This record gives sequence, structure tokens and C-alpha cells, in this order.
Amino acid sequence: MEMDKPVAGARNLLEQAEKFVEEINCWTWSELMAALKQCQDTCMYDGPLSILVGKCVDSLVGRLVLASEASPCASTSSPDSSGFRLSCDSKSTESMKNSLTRVTWWFEDLLFMEPSLLQMVVKTMIAHKLDHALISKFLFFYQKTKFATSTSGEKQELIKTLIDILFLLDLKAVSSKSLFSILQISISLNVDKSSRAVIESMIGSQLDKATLDNLLVPAPSGTNCLYDVNLVLRLLKAFLLRSDSLPSPTQIKRVVSLMDVYITEVAPDPSLKPSKYIALVTALPDSARESHDAIYHAIDLYLQVHSSFSGEEKLKLCSAIKHEKLSAQAFDHLTENKRFPSRSGIPACKSKLEKVGITKADPAVDPPCSVVDKSRGEKKEACDQVVAYDGELDVHKDNERLREHLKGMQCRVVELERACKKMQNQMAKMMRSRSSTSRNGMSLPKLCS
Repeated sequence: MEMDKPVAGARNLLEQAEKFVEEINCWTWSELMAALKQCQDTCMYDGPLSILVGKCVDSLVGRLVLASEASPCASTSSPDSSGFRLSCDSKSTESMKNSLTRVTWWFEDLLFMEPSLLQMVVKTMIAHKLDHALISKFLFFYQKTKFATSTSGEKQELIKTLIDILFLLDLKAVSSKSLFSILQISISLNVDKSSRAVIESMIGSQLDKATLDNLLVPAPSGTNCLYDVNLVLRLLKAFLLRSDSLPSPTQIKRVVSLMDVYITEVAPDPSLKPSKYIALVTALPDSARESHDAIYHAIDLYLQVHSSFSGEEKLKLCSAIKHEKLSAQAFDHLTENKRFPSRSGIPACKSKLEKVGITKADPAVDPPCSVVDKSRGEKKEACDQVVAYDGELDVHKDNERLREHLKGMQCRVVELERACKKMQNQMAKMMRSRSSTSRNGMSLPKLCS
């Protein structure tokens, strides 16, 4: 017999179900749970009887919303009632201690739900504007509890459903730590890439809440690296390209601090290739960092472990350092650091010379001098040191401008030496003049006796 076919002298099954649903608000909590279990067991999600499932879910969520909107001291003393029997005792200390339990009492009652019914219920919760933080707590409680008795296949299905549901929530109400936990579970279960991409985008959008321990995810099996650097790069991309809004300066500052610690932590990994490390160091825009000291020290540590790389690879890595953003101490350390390619010292020297204002020719000084006498003192040594750097890149056209600056500096040194020598001669003449005057004064006769 078809459910919607008329029957002589009696209502058809569909009409009976609709009549039954009209009385749903009078059901006790236990009766409502029993009805949902029967709907789940008979798979009544499609067809005419899906109306019954929808009505049961609406009633369930409506009661939870009513409980959540009650005063903080209100609690459901027993769910087995036609409604919610709420009690309030503001003087009871025990009542305040159990406030969290009162809010989450229904968590265990809904553990019977399979992923398909769970998704339907949570979507209805969202539509009825139930607190998203409470929903997320329930979902993580559900996942931890169900995992204890689930097979590997069931766990995969559950995690995929959980990720889809979490994506519907306001991420500000979802714990970052819990999201990382779901990510690691999805990796261990080898969940499909599309689901992992969703959870990664959620984590990336609030990367400023992450910790170093969150990012130190072991590398996938089959790779030699210690940590999953590619994952961190994807999270950074999601952070910078978040769809809800651009990250605030405070959020960017937190992520910069986090990444500075991360690149230092992974630097000693002997299997971490220069290309990946460069990608990590340069993942954030230059404007995000006020100082490059942390980058310099991290690269210095990386070069200590990876000493066998070619000079070209080292040069690419060192070019990530913006010398104008180094502190005086870090800058001085760089100029004397033998682990860095000598060619990387040229922009460093140029930056330093521009800071002190001696790389550009003085308007009062004539154009380039040709040769500086080898017998000059410390000034000549300093000049020779910079010239030594310059000699290593004679063949590069982009260094011609630097060469002119260095020649100008040589001329400046010569002019200063000439001026100094001239002043010394003048001082000598003055001293001789004073000495002569003093001797003449002593030979004059006394005016007073």
C-alpha cells in the first residue's frame, strides 16, 4: 500500500504521520530521542516521511535554543518532560559550579546520531542561531567520543563530515587548537585533499592564534625532512588570502613573530632544501617586518648546518636579508661573518656607507682621484677592504654604480688626508712662532725692579 494512497474508512499512513507530528511539542525529551533513533534506523531522510524527521529535528533544536537563552542560573533539571523544567537558585554555590554541565547536558544524548543525521541537526542549529561556540564544543566532544569505537573507515567519514560542518560556523567561535587536532587526524587517516584543504583554510584564516608546537607537524612519510614545511607555506598563503577580511596589523605582527621562531626552529634540519627555506623566509611581504635580525640569525644557523651548498644558492638565500632593517649589532656581525658569501657583503657595506653619508661625493670635492698611496694609514685599510669586495664583482654591470661610490670615497679619504696634513703644517708654524716669541720675551730688560 502506498503511504499517500487513500484507504476506505481510514487515514493513509502519511496522514497519520502528519497528525502524529502535530503533537510533537507535547512529547517528552526521551520520546523525542526515541523517535529520532527510529527515523535514523529506518533511513527516513528522503520521501514523504522526511517531514517527520524534519519536525523532530526542529523540535529538538528549538528546545536547545530555549535552554541556551535561559538565564545563567537556569538549568534543565530533567529532560524527560513536555518542555524544559527550569530551576534557579542564585544562592546555591553548587548550582554555579555545575553551570557548564547544565549547558552541555545534551551532548551525550545526541551521541547516537550518524554523520548524516548529525549534519542535518547542526545545520538546523545554525539556522536557529544557536551559539556557535557551543556547537563547536559539541562537535569536538562528539568526535572524541565516537572515535573510541569507530573503525578506520567510519573515522574517515566522520572527520570529513565534521570538517564540512565546522566550515559553516563562525571561525572566531572555534578553537584553533582543536582545528589543528582535526588537521593532524585527517593527515593520519589520509583523508582526501579537498577536505584537508578546507581545514587548512580555516586554520590559515586565524594563524595568528597558532603556536610553534601547532606548526611543528612531522613531514609526510617518504620525505627526509623533519617537519612539513609545505603545510606551513599553505597556511601562510591562506592567512594572506583570507576571504573574510584582510588581516589586521596586530594579526600580521603575531604571525611574523611566529614565523621568525619557526624558521629558526627548522633551520637545523639537514634535509631542508634551500629553495624551501627561502620560500619560508620570504613568504611574508617585506613590509610586514620592522626588523630582519631574526631572519639573519635564522639564516646564519641554517648555513652552519648546510655548509656544502654552492655559493649561488647561499647568495640567493642571503639576498632575503634587507640590510637596512638590521640593527647595528646584527649588521656588524654580518659584515664579519665568514659563512655568508663575500658578494653578499657588498650591499651590506653599501647600506652602511649610505647610512653614515660618505658614499656620495662631497660637492666641494673634485671628481675621482686615480691612485691612493699605499703608505696611508687606517683610512686606507678601510678603503681597501671595501675595494676588495668590489673586485669580486667586476664583471657585473649592476655593480658599476657601487664602484663609482667607492672611488668617490677614496677621493674623499685623500682630500681629508691633505686637509689634515695642511692643518698639521699650520699648527707646526704656529708652535714655532710661539716658541720664538717666548724666547724674545725672556731677553727683554725688566721694566720694574
